[in-house]
Amino acid sequence: MPTSSASTTDSAKPAASGGVQSLERAFDLLERMADAGGEVGLSELSATSGLPLPTIHRLMRTLVACGYVRQQPNRRYALGPRLIRLGESASRLLGTWARPYLARLVDETGETANMALLDGDEIVYVAQVPSRHSMRMFTEVGRRVLPHSTGVGKALLAHTPEDEVRALLARTGMPAATEKTITTADGFLAALSDVRQLGYAMDDNEQEIGVRCVAVSVPDSPTAAAISISGPAGRVTESVTERIVPVLQQVAAELSHALTNPGPAA
Repeated sequence: MPTSSASTTDSAKPAASGGVQSLERAFDLLERMADAGGEVGLSELSATSGLPLPTIHRLMRTLVACGYVRQQPNRRYALGPRLIRLGESASRLLGTWARPYLARLVDETGETANMALLDGDEIVYVAQVPSRHSMRMFTEVGRRVLPHSTGVGKALLAHTPEDEVRALLARTGMPAATEKTITTADGFLAALSDVRQLGYAMDDNEQEIGVRCVAVSVPDSPTAAAISISGPAGRVTESVTERIVPVLQQVAAELSHALTNPGPAA
């Protein structure tokens, strides 16, 4: 089988999707690097991707030349700094795309709607549509908080392996924002178990006294994302929560579909 000639024409091969195979492979390698923590060796990439080492080496060399990957002194490869600008721009666009869905949440629930991402060990809010009530919650877009005291944090970490959650909490600490904040790893893991059972997460006066937040993750999102509504505890009651949760889940499913189904090719 003429593997050597196939490898030399790899960049010209059409992908099964009708695109360019080498581009698909390069992006797949970047995502595998991110899944591995941002730094990998060629043999690891070959084992997980199934691609031959010469193909991976050629793709990585191109990514290094473009600044999207850098080679470390130990010969391993790490995600490069040029990805930061792309990521920041993509996060802003993600918030823009989400706004119509958040606006629907406000229309149907009457409360402020938010979208947040897990960025490293922190939660970052990327979009918000405020409630029309005079008394409403306001979270600045771009604000960063620790996951343990937020509904979106619980929603985003609910299906993360326990050892990874414990490691994250050990790195961030668990400072008390209020007297109701969960401040132990065991307590937080118990809360995550509740999220998995119920299908939604709650922040009950844990980030700010007098405020309740109900959150769900966006299923199959290209990056870990969650949406939520937040409002005064007197309005976001148990009975109101029962009504809000199906709306949140439906909007999250529709947003997921929009994010994972690209528009028609040019």
